[in-house]
Amino acid sequence: MDPHSFLYSAVLLLVVAAVSVTLFRHFGLGTILGLLVTGIIVGPHTPGPFVTTEVDSVRQFTEIGVVMLLFLIGLEMKPKRLWSLRRMLFGLGSMQVLLCTVAIAGYFRLFYPQWETPILLGASFALSSTAIVIQMLRDKGEVASEHGQAAFAVLLLQDLAVVPLLALIPVIAGVHSSAPSDSLGVRLGMAAVMVLLVLACGHYLVPRALDYLARRKHHEAFFLTALAAMFVAALAMDKAGMSMALGAFLMGMMLSTSRYSLQIEASMEPHKGLLMSLFFVAVGMSVDLAALAQHPFAFAGHVLAIIVIKIVILFALCLAFGIGIASATKIAFLLSQGGEFGFVVFGAGKALGVVDDASFVTAIGVISVTMLLTPMLAKVGVWLAARHLRSRGLGLNDPQWTSEIERAAPRVLIAGYGRVGHTVGTILGSSGIPYVAFDNEAALVDQWRTEGHPVFYGDICNRELLRSAAMQAVELVVLTIDDGASAVRAATLIRSVAPQVQIVARAGNLATCDALRRAGVNQAYPEALEASLRLAAHSLEALGIANDDTEMLLRGLRTSDYGMVRDGPEALDKP
Repeated sequence: MDPHSFLYSAVLLLVVAAVSVTLFRHFGLGTILGLLVTGIIVGPHTPGPFVTTEVDSVRQFTEIGVVMLLFLIGLEMKPKRLWSLRRMLFGLGSMQVLLCTVAIAGYFRLFYPQWETPILLGASFALSSTAIVIQMLRDKGEVASEHGQAAFAVLLLQDLAVVPLLALIPVIAGVHSSAPSDSLGVRLGMAAVMVLLVLACGHYLVPRALDYLARRKHHEAFFLTALAAMFVAALAMDKAGMSMALGAFLMGMMLSTSRYSLQIEASMEPHKGLLMSLFFVAVGMSVDLAALAQHPFAFAGHVLAIIVIKIVILFALCLAFGIGIASATKIAFLLSQGGEFGFVVFGAGKALGVVDDASFVTAIGVISVTMLLTPMLAKVGVWLAARHLRSRGLGLNDPQWTSEIERAAPRVLIAGYGRVGHTVGTILGSSGIPYVAFDNEAALVDQWRTEGHPVFYGDICNRELLRSAAMQAVELVVLTIDDGASAVRAATLIRSVAPQVQIVARAGNLATCDALRRAGVNQAYPEALEASLRLAAHSLEALGIANDDTEMLLRGLRTSDYGMVRDGPEALDKP
Protein backbone atom coordinates (compact mmCIF):
# COMPACT_ATOMS: atom_id res chain seq x y z
CA MET A 1 0.00 0.00 0.00
CA ASP A 2 1.20 3.50 -0.82
CA PRO A 3 2.29 5.21 2.45
CA HIS A 4 0.44 8.40 1.53
CA SER A 5 -2.74 6.44 0.82
CA PHE A 6 -2.40 4.64 4.14
CA LEU A 7 -1.85 7.91 5.99
CA TYR A 8 -4.88 9.46 4.31
CA SER A 9 -7.07 6.48 5.24
CA ALA A 10 -5.80 6.50 8.82
CA VAL A 11 -6.46 10.23 9.24
CA LEU A 12 -9.95 9.93 7.72
CA LEU A 13 -10.84 6.98 9.94
CA LEU A 14 -9.49 8.52 13.15
CA VAL A 15 -11.14 11.91 12.61
CA VAL A 16 -14.56 10.44 11.77
CA ALA A 17 -14.32 7.91 14.64
CA ALA A 18 -13.34 10.59 17.15
CA VAL A 19 -16.27 12.81 16.18
CA SER A 20 -18.81 9.96 15.98
CA VAL A 21 -17.85 8.30 19.24
CA THR A 22 -17.82 11.65 21.06
CA LEU A 23 -21.29 12.55 19.78
CA PHE A 24 -22.82 9.15 20.45
CA ARG A 25 -21.39 8.98 23.96
CA HIS A 26 -22.63 12.53 24.60
CA PHE A 27 -26.17 11.45 23.75
CA GLY A 28 -25.86 8.27 25.80
CA LEU A 29 -25.86 5.87 22.83
CA GLY A 30 -22.50 4.27 23.57
CA THR A 31 -19.15 3.79 21.87
CA ILE A 32 -20.10 0.72 19.84
CA LEU A 33 -22.91 2.45 17.96
CA GLY A 34 -20.56 5.36 17.23
CA LEU A 35 -17.98 2.99 15.75
CA LEU A 36 -20.60 1.19 13.63
CA VAL A 37 -21.80 4.51 12.23
CA THR A 38 -18.17 5.47 11.59
CA GLY A 39 -17.86 2.36 9.42
CA ILE A 40 -20.93 3.34 7.42
CA ILE A 41 -19.55 6.84 6.83
CA VAL A 42 -16.04 5.80 5.75
CA GLY A 43 -17.18 2.65 3.93
CA PRO A 44 -17.25 2.24 0.15
CA HIS A 45 -21.05 2.12 -0.03
CA THR A 46 -21.70 5.75 0.92
CA PRO A 47 -20.93 8.94 -1.05
CA GLY A 48 -17.75 10.81 -0.27
CA PRO A 49 -14.24 9.69 0.70
CA PHE A 50 -13.79 6.11 1.87
CA VAL A 51 -11.03 4.09 3.52
CA THR A 52 -10.99 0.95 1.37
CA THR A 53 -13.06 -1.22 -0.90
CA GLU A 54 -11.65 -4.46 0.59
CA VAL A 55 -14.28 -4.67 3.31
CA ASP A 56 -14.21 -8.46 3.64
CA SER A 57 -10.44 -8.51 4.09
CA VAL A 58 -10.57 -5.75 6.69
CA ARG A 59 -13.35 -7.51 8.60
CA GLN A 60 -11.50 -10.82 8.59
CA PHE A 61 -8.35 -9.16 9.92
CA THR A 62 -10.15 -7.24 12.65
CA GLU A 63 -11.78 -10.45 13.91
CA ILE A 64 -8.47 -10.80 15.75
CA GLY A 65 -10.03 -8.34 18.18
CA VAL A 66 -12.90 -10.77 18.84
CA VAL A 67 -10.33 -13.53 19.41
CA MET A 68 -8.50 -11.37 21.94
CA LEU A 69 -11.77 -10.39 23.65
CA LEU A 70 -12.74 -14.03 24.20
CA PHE A 71 -9.23 -14.81 25.41
CA LEU A 72 -9.60 -12.12 28.10
CA ILE A 73 -13.04 -13.46 29.03
CA GLY A 74 -11.45 -16.90 29.40
CA LEU A 75 -8.84 -15.45 31.77
CA GLU A 76 -11.71 -14.39 34.03
CA MET A 77 -13.59 -17.70 33.73
CA LYS A 78 -12.22 -20.49 35.93
CA PRO A 79 -13.05 -24.03 34.72
CA LYS A 80 -15.14 -24.62 37.85
CA ARG A 81 -17.13 -21.51 37.09
CA LEU A 82 -17.78 -22.69 33.54
CA TRP A 83 -18.88 -26.08 34.85
CA SER A 84 -21.41 -24.34 37.07
CA LEU A 85 -22.96 -22.90 33.89
CA ARG A 86 -23.42 -26.31 32.22
CA ARG A 87 -27.21 -26.22 32.52
CA MET A 88 -27.40 -22.83 30.81
CA LEU A 89 -24.71 -23.79 28.30
CA PHE A 90 -26.11 -27.09 27.03
CA GLY A 91 -29.74 -26.59 27.98
CA LEU A 92 -30.66 -22.98 27.31
CA GLY A 93 -28.02 -22.55 24.59
CA SER A 94 -28.91 -25.62 22.56
CA MET A 95 -32.66 -25.00 22.81
CA GLN A 96 -32.16 -21.40 21.68
CA VAL A 97 -30.20 -22.45 18.60
CA LEU A 98 -32.68 -25.19 17.64
CA LEU A 99 -35.89 -23.24 18.19
CA CYS A 100 -34.61 -20.03 16.58
CA THR A 101 -33.34 -22.01 13.58
CA VAL A 102 -36.74 -23.65 13.06
CA ALA A 103 -38.73 -20.45 13.59
CA ILE A 104 -36.56 -18.22 11.37
CA ALA A 105 -36.36 -20.91 8.68
CA GLY A 106 -40.16 -21.14 8.75
CA TYR A 107 -40.38 -17.39 8.27
CA PHE A 108 -38.02 -17.36 5.27
CA ARG A 109 -39.84 -20.35 3.75
CA LEU A 110 -42.55 -17.84 2.89
CA PHE A 111 -40.12 -16.18 0.45
CA TYR A 112 -38.36 -19.21 -1.07
CA PRO A 113 -39.85 -22.16 -2.99
CA GLN A 114 -37.43 -24.73 -1.49
CA TRP A 115 -36.23 -25.40 2.08
CA GLU A 116 -32.46 -25.30 1.42
CA THR A 117 -31.91 -21.54 1.63
CA PRO A 118 -34.39 -20.95 4.51
CA ILE A 119 -32.65 -23.64 6.61
CA LEU A 120 -29.26 -21.98 6.10
CA LEU A 121 -30.72 -18.54 6.82
CA GLY A 122 -32.47 -19.82 9.97
CA ALA A 123 -29.37 -21.54 11.34
CA SER A 124 -27.18 -18.51 10.65
CA PHE A 125 -29.55 -15.90 12.04
CA ALA A 126 -30.06 -18.03 15.17
CA LEU A 127 -26.51 -17.05 16.14
CA SER A 128 -25.81 -13.78 17.93
CA SER A 129 -22.83 -11.44 17.98
CA THR A 130 -20.27 -12.55 20.53
CA ALA A 131 -18.18 -9.46 19.82
CA ILE A 132 -20.88 -6.87 20.46
CA VAL A 133 -22.62 -8.59 23.38
CA ILE A 134 -19.46 -9.44 25.34
CA GLN A 135 -17.98 -6.00 24.73
CA MET A 136 -21.17 -4.33 25.98
CA LEU A 137 -21.24 -6.55 29.06
CA ARG A 138 -17.58 -5.79 29.81
CA ASP A 139 -18.07 -2.05 29.33
CA LYS A 140 -20.91 -2.11 31.86
CA GLY A 141 -19.19 -4.53 34.25
CA GLU A 142 -22.04 -7.04 33.83
CA VAL A 143 -20.19 -10.14 32.65
CA ALA A 144 -20.57 -11.61 36.14
CA SER A 145 -24.26 -10.68 36.46
CA GLU A 146 -27.06 -13.23 36.14
CA HIS A 147 -28.08 -12.06 32.68
CA GLY A 148 -24.41 -11.68 31.69
CA GLN A 149 -23.56 -15.25 32.63
CA ALA A 150 -26.64 -16.68 30.90
CA ALA A 151 -25.97 -14.64 27.76
CA PHE A 152 -22.35 -15.80 27.76
CA ALA A 153 -23.42 -19.44 28.07
CA VAL A 154 -25.73 -19.08 25.06
CA LEU A 155 -22.99 -17.41 23.01
CA LEU A 156 -20.51 -20.13 23.89
CA LEU A 157 -22.91 -22.86 22.79
CA GLN A 158 -23.46 -20.95 19.54
CA ASP A 159 -19.71 -21.07 18.93
CA LEU A 160 -19.82 -24.84 19.48
CA ALA A 161 -22.73 -25.09 17.03
CA VAL A 162 -20.52 -23.73 14.26
CA VAL A 163 -19.10 -27.21 13.48
CA PRO A 164 -22.40 -28.88 12.49
CA LEU A 165 -23.51 -25.67 10.78
CA LEU A 166 -20.46 -25.62 8.49
CA ALA A 167 -20.89 -29.35 7.83
CA LEU A 168 -24.53 -28.68 6.93
CA ILE A 169 -23.70 -26.30 4.05
CA PRO A 170 -22.27 -28.86 1.59
CA VAL A 171 -25.06 -31.29 2.53
CA ILE A 172 -27.68 -28.67 1.65
CA ALA A 173 -25.83 -27.85 -1.56
CA GLY A 174 -25.68 -31.53 -2.53
CA VAL A 175 -21.88 -31.68 -2.35
CA HIS A 176 -20.54 -35.04 -1.11
CA SER A 177 -24.11 -36.05 -0.46
CA SER A 178 -23.15 -39.69 -0.73
CA ALA A 179 -21.48 -39.65 2.65
CA PRO A 180 -22.67 -36.66 4.65
CA SER A 181 -22.48 -38.51 7.93
CA ASP A 182 -18.81 -39.36 7.35
CA SER A 183 -18.06 -35.72 6.61
CA LEU A 184 -19.80 -34.60 9.79
CA GLY A 185 -18.13 -37.36 11.79
CA VAL A 186 -14.68 -36.35 10.58
CA ARG A 187 -15.36 -32.71 11.42
CA LEU A 188 -16.62 -33.55 14.91
CA GLY A 189 -13.67 -35.89 15.53
CA MET A 190 -11.15 -33.28 14.45
CA ALA A 191 -12.89 -30.66 16.58
CA ALA A 192 -12.73 -32.91 19.65
CA VAL A 193 -9.02 -33.59 19.09
CA MET A 194 -8.22 -29.90 18.68
CA VAL A 195 -10.17 -28.98 21.82
CA LEU A 196 -8.24 -31.56 23.84
CA LEU A 197 -4.93 -30.31 22.45
CA VAL A 198 -5.76 -26.71 23.32
CA LEU A 199 -6.81 -27.67 26.84
CA ALA A 200 -3.68 -29.77 27.37
CA CYS A 201 -1.34 -27.04 26.10
CA GLY A 202 -3.12 -24.40 28.17
CA HIS A 203 -2.85 -26.51 31.32
CA TYR A 204 0.64 -27.98 31.01
CA LEU A 205 2.81 -26.39 28.32
CA VAL A 206 2.03 -22.66 28.24
CA PRO A 207 2.18 -22.03 32.03
CA ARG A 208 5.61 -23.66 32.17
CA ALA A 209 6.86 -21.52 29.31
CA LEU A 210 5.53 -18.37 30.98
CA ASP A 211 7.07 -19.40 34.29
CA TYR A 212 10.47 -19.90 32.62
CA LEU A 213 10.34 -16.43 31.04
CA ALA A 214 9.00 -14.69 34.13
CA ARG A 215 11.76 -16.10 36.35
CA ARG A 216 14.35 -14.66 33.95
CA LYS A 217 12.46 -11.35 33.67
CA HIS A 218 12.04 -11.62 29.90
CA HIS A 219 8.99 -9.35 29.90
CA GLU A 220 8.70 -8.87 26.13
CA ALA A 221 9.07 -12.60 25.48
CA PHE A 222 6.49 -13.25 28.22
CA PHE A 223 3.91 -11.10 26.43
CA LEU A 224 4.72 -12.53 23.01
CA THR A 225 4.45 -16.10 24.30
CA ALA A 226 1.02 -15.43 25.78
CA LEU A 227 -0.02 -13.78 22.52
CA ALA A 228 1.28 -16.71 20.48
CA ALA A 229 -0.56 -19.21 22.70
CA MET A 230 -3.80 -17.35 22.10
CA PHE A 231 -3.35 -17.29 18.31
CA VAL A 232 -2.22 -20.92 18.10
CA ALA A 233 -5.36 -21.98 19.96
CA ALA A 234 -7.49 -19.81 17.65
CA LEU A 235 -5.78 -21.29 14.59
CA ALA A 236 -6.32 -24.84 15.88
CA MET A 237 -10.05 -24.23 16.21
CA ASP A 238 -10.16 -22.59 12.80
CA LYS A 239 -8.49 -25.65 11.21
CA ALA A 240 -11.12 -27.83 12.88
CA GLY A 241 -13.87 -25.70 11.34
CA MET A 242 -14.79 -24.02 14.61
CA SER A 243 -14.81 -20.44 15.81
CA MET A 244 -11.36 -18.95 16.39
CA ALA A 245 -12.81 -17.09 19.35
CA LEU A 246 -13.72 -20.41 20.98
CA GLY A 247 -10.10 -21.58 20.82
CA ALA A 248 -8.89 -18.33 22.37
CA PHE A 249 -11.51 -18.63 25.11
CA LEU A 250 -10.44 -22.18 25.98
CA MET A 251 -6.78 -21.16 26.15
CA GLY A 252 -7.64 -18.19 28.35
CA MET A 253 -9.77 -20.35 30.63
CA MET A 254 -6.92 -22.82 31.14
CA LEU A 255 -4.56 -19.95 31.99
CA SER A 256 -7.10 -18.39 34.38
CA THR A 257 -5.85 -20.58 37.23
CA SER A 258 -2.25 -19.49 36.60
CA ARG A 259 -0.55 -16.95 38.83
CA TYR A 260 0.19 -14.98 35.66
CA SER A 261 -3.44 -14.46 34.62
CA LEU A 262 -3.76 -10.84 35.78
CA GLN A 263 -0.49 -9.76 34.20
CA ILE A 264 -1.48 -11.41 30.90
CA GLU A 265 -4.83 -9.63 31.01
CA ALA A 266 -3.16 -6.28 31.71
CA SER A 267 -0.76 -6.78 28.78
CA MET A 268 -3.51 -7.72 26.32
CA GLU A 269 -6.19 -5.17 27.22
CA PRO A 270 -4.87 -2.11 25.30
CA HIS A 271 -4.39 -4.12 22.08
CA LYS A 272 -7.84 -5.67 22.37
CA GLY A 273 -9.50 -2.26 22.60
CA LEU A 274 -7.93 -1.03 19.37
CA LEU A 275 -8.71 -4.19 17.38
CA MET A 276 -12.30 -4.36 18.66
CA SER A 277 -12.85 -0.76 17.61
CA LEU A 278 -11.62 -1.60 14.10
CA PHE A 279 -13.90 -4.65 14.02
CA PHE A 280 -16.99 -2.56 14.72
CA VAL A 281 -15.90 -0.08 12.06
CA ALA A 282 -15.49 -2.97 9.59
CA VAL A 283 -19.01 -4.21 10.36
CA GLY A 284 -20.36 -0.74 9.63
CA MET A 285 -18.46 -0.68 6.35
CA SER A 286 -20.33 -3.85 5.32
CA VAL A 287 -23.68 -2.04 5.18
CA ASP A 288 -24.58 -1.37 1.52
CA LEU A 289 -27.28 1.26 1.89
CA ALA A 290 -27.89 1.57 -1.87
CA ALA A 291 -28.54 -2.17 -2.30
CA LEU A 292 -30.82 -2.28 0.72
CA ALA A 293 -32.74 0.76 -0.48
CA GLN A 294 -33.90 -1.14 -3.55
CA HIS A 295 -36.34 -3.16 -1.42
CA PRO A 296 -36.59 -1.15 1.80
CA PHE A 297 -39.85 -2.57 3.11
CA ALA A 298 -38.90 -6.19 2.53
CA PHE A 299 -35.55 -5.60 4.18
CA ALA A 300 -37.08 -3.81 7.16
CA GLY A 301 -39.57 -6.68 7.49
CA HIS A 302 -36.74 -9.24 7.62
CA VAL A 303 -34.88 -7.24 10.28
CA LEU A 304 -38.01 -6.82 12.39
CA ALA A 305 -39.05 -10.47 12.04
CA ILE A 306 -35.67 -11.85 13.09
CA ILE A 307 -35.42 -9.53 16.09
CA VAL A 308 -38.96 -10.32 17.26
CA ILE A 309 -38.58 -14.09 16.78
CA LYS A 310 -35.34 -14.18 18.75
CA ILE A 311 -36.67 -11.96 21.54
CA VAL A 312 -39.82 -14.05 21.99
CA ILE A 313 -38.01 -17.40 21.97
CA LEU A 314 -35.16 -16.25 24.22
CA PHE A 315 -37.55 -14.69 26.72
CA ALA A 316 -39.70 -17.82 26.90
CA LEU A 317 -36.67 -20.12 27.23
CA CYS A 318 -35.12 -18.00 29.97
CA LEU A 319 -38.31 -18.18 31.99
CA ALA A 320 -38.47 -21.94 31.41
CA PHE A 321 -34.94 -22.29 32.78
CA GLY A 322 -35.78 -20.42 35.96
CA ILE A 323 -34.36 -17.01 35.12
CA GLY A 324 -36.29 -14.05 36.48
CA ILE A 325 -38.42 -11.84 34.27
CA ALA A 326 -36.05 -8.86 34.53
CA SER A 327 -32.94 -10.83 33.58
CA ALA A 328 -34.85 -12.74 30.89
CA THR A 329 -35.88 -9.44 29.33
CA LYS A 330 -32.29 -8.17 29.27
CA ILE A 331 -31.01 -11.43 27.74
CA ALA A 332 -33.71 -11.53 25.05
CA PHE A 333 -33.03 -8.01 23.81
CA LEU A 334 -29.25 -8.34 24.19
CA LEU A 335 -29.04 -11.46 21.97
CA SER A 336 -31.59 -10.46 19.34
CA GLN A 337 -29.07 -9.50 16.62
CA GLY A 338 -27.31 -11.57 13.98
CA GLY A 339 -23.76 -12.76 14.58
CA GLU A 340 -20.45 -12.04 12.91
CA PHE A 341 -20.06 -15.73 12.03
CA GLY A 342 -22.96 -15.25 9.62
CA PHE A 343 -20.56 -13.42 7.31
CA VAL A 344 -18.53 -16.62 6.99
CA VAL A 345 -21.56 -18.91 6.66
CA PHE A 346 -23.23 -16.85 3.95
CA GLY A 347 -19.94 -16.53 2.10
CA ALA A 348 -19.60 -20.32 2.07
CA GLY A 349 -23.25 -20.72 1.09
CA LYS A 350 -22.82 -18.31 -1.79
CA ALA A 351 -19.72 -20.15 -3.03
CA LEU A 352 -21.68 -23.46 -3.11
CA GLY A 353 -24.77 -21.95 -4.70
CA VAL A 354 -27.08 -22.29 -1.69
CA VAL A 355 -27.47 -18.50 -1.48
CA ASP A 356 -27.84 -16.30 -4.57
CA ASP A 357 -26.32 -12.82 -4.90
CA ALA A 358 -29.49 -10.97 -3.88
CA SER A 359 -30.01 -13.15 -0.79
CA PHE A 360 -26.34 -12.75 0.13
CA VAL A 361 -26.53 -8.94 0.05
CA THR A 362 -29.76 -8.99 2.06
CA ALA A 363 -28.36 -11.42 4.66
CA ILE A 364 -25.17 -9.40 5.15
CA GLY A 365 -27.29 -6.27 5.47
CA VAL A 366 -29.59 -7.87 8.05
CA ILE A 367 -26.63 -8.96 10.18
CA SER A 368 -25.01 -5.53 10.00
CA VAL A 369 -28.19 -3.57 10.72
CA THR A 370 -29.24 -5.79 13.63
CA MET A 371 -25.76 -5.30 15.07
CA LEU A 372 -26.22 -1.57 14.57
CA LEU A 373 -29.51 -1.69 16.50
CA THR A 374 -28.11 -3.76 19.39
CA PRO A 375 -27.09 -0.87 21.71
CA MET A 376 -30.58 0.64 21.41
CA LEU A 377 -32.29 -2.74 21.81
CA ALA A 378 -30.20 -3.40 24.92
CA LYS A 379 -31.31 -0.07 26.35
CA VAL A 380 -34.94 -1.03 25.72
CA GLY A 381 -34.37 -4.33 27.51
CA VAL A 382 -32.80 -2.61 30.51
CA TRP A 383 -35.66 -0.09 30.63
CA LEU A 384 -38.31 -2.82 30.54
CA ALA A 385 -36.46 -4.83 33.19
CA ALA A 386 -36.14 -1.81 35.45
CA ARG A 387 -39.80 -1.00 34.99
CA HIS A 388 -40.76 -4.55 35.96
CA LEU A 389 -38.55 -4.47 39.06
CA ARG A 390 -39.85 -1.07 40.14
CA SER A 391 -43.41 -2.33 39.82
CA ARG A 392 -42.49 -5.05 42.33
CA GLY A 393 -40.55 -2.70 44.60
CA LEU A 394 -37.22 -4.44 43.94
CA GLY A 395 -33.71 -3.15 43.24
CA LEU A 396 -32.20 -3.05 39.79
CA ASN A 397 -29.11 -5.20 40.31
CA ASP A 398 -28.71 -8.85 39.38
CA PRO A 399 -27.08 -11.50 41.54
CA GLN A 400 -23.38 -11.86 40.82
CA TRP A 401 -21.20 -14.83 39.98
CA THR A 402 -17.76 -13.66 40.89
CA SER A 403 -14.23 -14.67 40.05
CA GLU A 404 -11.56 -15.78 42.51
CA ILE A 405 -10.34 -12.25 43.12
CA GLU A 406 -13.85 -10.72 43.14
CA ARG A 407 -15.16 -13.34 45.55
CA ALA A 408 -12.50 -12.39 48.09
CA ALA A 409 -13.42 -8.68 47.63
CA PRO A 410 -9.92 -7.56 48.65
CA ARG A 411 -9.84 -4.37 50.67
CA VAL A 412 -6.06 -4.09 50.54
CA LEU A 413 -3.58 -4.38 47.69
CA ILE A 414 0.01 -5.17 48.63
CA ALA A 415 2.60 -4.17 46.03
CA GLY A 416 5.62 -6.38 46.57
CA TYR A 417 5.43 -9.61 48.57
CA GLY A 418 8.94 -9.97 49.95
CA ARG A 419 9.68 -10.08 53.67
CA VAL A 420 7.87 -6.79 54.39
CA GLY A 421 4.88 -7.51 52.16
CA HIS A 422 4.56 -11.03 53.53
CA THR A 423 4.56 -9.72 57.09
CA VAL A 424 1.84 -7.19 56.28
CA GLY A 425 -0.20 -9.84 54.44
CA THR A 426 0.09 -12.32 57.30
CA ILE A 427 -1.16 -9.77 59.81
CA LEU A 428 -4.02 -8.72 57.54
CA GLY A 429 -5.01 -12.33 56.94
CA SER A 430 -4.95 -13.18 60.63
CA SER A 431 -7.21 -10.18 61.23
CA GLY A 432 -9.74 -11.41 58.67
CA ILE A 433 -9.04 -8.60 56.20
CA PRO A 434 -9.04 -9.85 52.57
CA TYR A 435 -6.13 -8.68 50.44
CA VAL A 436 -4.44 -9.35 47.11
CA ALA A 437 -0.71 -9.04 46.45
CA PHE A 438 1.44 -8.60 43.36
CA ASP A 439 5.12 -9.26 42.85
CA ASN A 440 7.30 -9.47 39.74
CA GLU A 441 9.51 -12.22 41.14
CA ALA A 442 8.04 -15.43 39.72
CA ALA A 443 9.85 -17.69 42.21
CA LEU A 444 8.52 -15.66 45.14
CA VAL A 445 4.98 -15.75 43.78
CA ASP A 446 5.23 -19.52 43.31
CA GLN A 447 6.50 -19.99 46.86
CA TRP A 448 3.69 -18.08 48.55
CA ARG A 449 0.89 -19.32 46.29
CA THR A 450 1.75 -22.91 47.18
CA GLU A 451 1.10 -21.89 50.80
CA GLY A 452 -2.28 -20.40 49.94
CA HIS A 453 -1.42 -16.70 49.86
CA PRO A 454 -3.41 -14.60 47.32
CA VAL A 455 -0.32 -13.53 45.39
CA PHE A 456 -0.21 -12.96 41.62
CA TYR A 457 2.59 -12.28 39.20
CA GLY A 458 2.36 -8.72 37.96
CA ASP A 459 4.07 -5.37 37.54
CA ILE A 460 2.39 -2.83 39.79
CA CYS A 461 3.57 -0.08 37.42
CA ASN A 462 1.29 -1.48 34.69
CA ARG A 463 -1.71 0.85 34.36
CA GLU A 464 -4.01 -1.85 32.97
CA LEU A 465 -3.21 -4.13 35.89
CA LEU A 466 -4.37 -1.43 38.28
CA ARG A 467 -7.61 -1.13 36.33
CA SER A 468 -8.36 -4.84 36.62
CA ALA A 469 -10.90 -6.45 38.92
CA ALA A 470 -8.30 -6.61 41.68
CA MET A 471 -8.52 -2.84 42.21
CA GLN A 472 -12.28 -2.39 42.11
CA ALA A 473 -12.99 -2.79 45.84
CA VAL A 474 -9.55 -1.84 47.18
CA GLU A 475 -9.53 0.77 49.93
CA LEU A 476 -5.83 0.73 50.78
CA VAL A 477 -2.60 0.13 48.84
CA VAL A 478 0.51 -0.91 50.75
CA LEU A 479 3.72 -0.24 48.82
CA THR A 480 6.56 -2.43 50.07
CA ILE A 481 8.88 -1.99 47.06
CA ASP A 482 12.46 -1.56 48.28
CA ASP A 483 13.65 0.42 45.25
CA GLY A 484 12.88 4.08 45.91
CA ALA A 485 12.54 5.23 42.29
CA SER A 486 10.22 2.32 41.42
CA ALA A 487 8.12 3.00 44.51
CA VAL A 488 7.69 6.65 43.53
CA ARG A 489 6.66 5.69 39.97
CA ALA A 490 4.18 3.16 41.34
CA ALA A 491 2.72 5.68 43.78
CA THR A 492 2.28 8.28 41.03
CA LEU A 493 0.50 5.78 38.79
CA ILE A 494 -1.74 4.42 41.56
CA ARG A 495 -2.77 7.92 42.56
CA SER A 496 -3.69 8.78 38.94
CA VAL A 497 -5.67 5.55 38.41
CA ALA A 498 -7.37 5.40 41.82
CA PRO A 499 -7.36 8.85 43.43
CA GLN A 500 -9.73 7.73 46.19
CA VAL A 501 -7.58 4.97 47.74
CA GLN A 502 -5.32 5.38 50.73
CA ILE A 503 -1.64 4.64 50.09
CA VAL A 504 0.93 3.75 52.74
CA ALA A 505 4.47 2.98 51.74
CA ARG A 506 7.77 1.64 52.93
CA ALA A 507 10.67 4.04 52.38
CA GLY A 508 14.37 3.39 52.58
CA ASN A 509 15.20 6.86 53.92
CA LEU A 510 13.78 10.31 54.54
CA ALA A 511 14.49 11.53 51.00
CA THR A 512 12.45 8.66 49.55
CA CYS A 513 9.80 9.31 52.18
CA ASP A 514 9.45 12.93 51.02
CA ALA A 515 9.38 11.88 47.34
CA LEU A 516 6.61 9.36 48.04
CA ARG A 517 4.51 11.96 49.80
CA ARG A 518 4.90 14.32 46.85
CA ALA A 519 3.76 11.47 44.60
CA GLY A 520 0.50 11.16 46.53
CA VAL A 521 1.28 8.66 49.31
CA ASN A 522 -0.76 9.33 52.44
CA GLN A 523 1.88 8.00 54.81
CA ALA A 524 5.43 6.77 54.23
CA TYR A 525 7.63 5.08 56.83
CA PRO A 526 11.44 5.22 56.52
CA GLU A 527 12.25 1.71 57.70
CA ALA A 528 15.85 2.32 58.80
CA LEU A 529 14.84 5.39 60.80
CA GLU A 530 11.84 3.59 62.33
CA ALA A 531 14.10 0.73 63.39
CA SER A 532 16.47 3.27 64.95
CA LEU A 533 13.60 4.91 66.83
CA ARG A 534 12.45 1.56 68.25
CA LEU A 535 16.01 0.81 69.31
CA ALA A 536 16.27 4.22 71.00
CA ALA A 537 12.93 3.68 72.74
CA HIS A 538 14.02 0.34 74.19
CA SER A 539 17.28 1.97 75.31
CA LEU A 540 15.35 4.64 77.21
CA GLU A 541 13.08 2.05 78.78
CA ALA A 542 16.13 0.02 79.85
CA LEU A 543 17.46 3.13 81.59
CA GLY A 544 14.27 3.59 83.58
CA ILE A 545 12.36 6.07 81.43
CA ALA A 546 8.62 5.40 81.65
CA ASN A 547 7.05 3.64 78.68
CA ASP A 548 4.39 6.37 78.27
CA ASP A 549 7.08 9.04 78.09
CA THR A 550 8.97 7.07 75.49
CA GLU A 551 5.88 6.57 73.31
CA MET A 552 5.05 10.27 73.61
CA LEU A 553 8.56 11.13 72.42
CA LEU A 554 8.19 8.83 69.38
CA ARG A 555 4.79 10.25 68.53
CA GLY A 556 6.22 13.76 68.72
CA LEU A 557 9.04 12.80 66.36
CA ARG A 558 6.64 11.35 63.80
CA THR A 559 4.21 14.25 64.12
CA SER A 560 7.02 16.72 63.45
CA ASP A 561 8.01 14.72 60.36
CA TYR A 562 11.17 13.46 62.07
CA GLY A 563 12.39 17.03 62.51
CA MET A 564 14.81 16.16 65.32
CA VAL A 565 16.84 13.81 63.10
CA ARG A 566 16.50 15.51 59.71
CA ASP A 567 19.98 16.99 59.92
CA GLY A 568 21.51 13.53 60.29
CA PRO A 569 22.79 11.10 57.62
CA GLU A 570 19.24 9.88 56.90
CA ALA A 571 18.39 13.21 55.29
CA LEU A 572 21.45 13.10 53.04
CA ASP A 573 20.55 9.84 51.29
CA LYS A 574 18.99 10.09 47.84
CA PRO A 575 15.70 8.36 47.04
